[in-house]
Amino acid sequence: MRTLGLIGGTGWVSTIEYYRLINEFTNERLGGLNAAQLIIYSVNYADIEKMYQRNDTFSIMATMKHIALKLQAAEVDGILLCANTLHRFAEDVQQALKIPLVHIGEATASEIKKADLNKVGLLGTKYTMELDFYQNKLAESGIETLTPDADDRAFIHQCISEELLKNQFLPDSKKRFLAIIDQLVSQGAQGIVLGCTEIPLLIKPEDVSIPVFNTTEIHAKAAVNFALD
Repeated sequence: MRTLGLIGGTGWVSTIEYYRLINEFTNERLGGLNAAQLIIYSVNYADIEKMYQRNDTFSIMATMKHIALKLQAAEVDGILLCANTLHRFAEDVQQALKIPLVHIGEATASEIKKADLNKVGLLGTKYTMELDFYQNKLAESGIETLTPDADDRAFIHQCISEELLKNQFLPDSKKRFLAIIDQLVSQGAQGIVLGCTEIPLLIKPEDVSIPVFNTTEIHAKAAVNFALD
């Protein structure tokens, strides 16, 4: 079994899900009392948010590199950035490492292709929805991405920051999310990518009439496959 290094705390709510899912998937594969070998480096997200507020993306990237190198020095075999948004720095982090980074976008694209879909709606932070790093990763697999309009993107980002990252999951917010998803479906979305690792705690597959791609679960399963295969 390979040892996984998780960069978590972005936020802590979904990091708990990563820990649970990786251990559950490992036990499903191996049975008995088997669980994952992993090291979690959990950051103080308030520090990262301050960097975002002053648009200091260089410092965020440098922080992720620094932590990844610490985990590499601790002799992990692969790295996970436990947030979709932080994958805007995935290539920079990977270049600093001698070990693989398990990419959430690549794993998600693979699952979308398995479902034989080529057009999906993407929900996430404003950075994930508005920058091209995530959409380009899906496009490499021939997947077209739809995003909500500006007002809805602003709502989603605010909800993530002010509610989901604080472990708050409110019925009115869920209702708005579902209305946004319905709008994306009307525009031709064949599936919905829950491209923030906290969103799957609010929106469940049974809430939506088309396939939903839980990126936390997808990433965790890809990590276990890396660790065990």
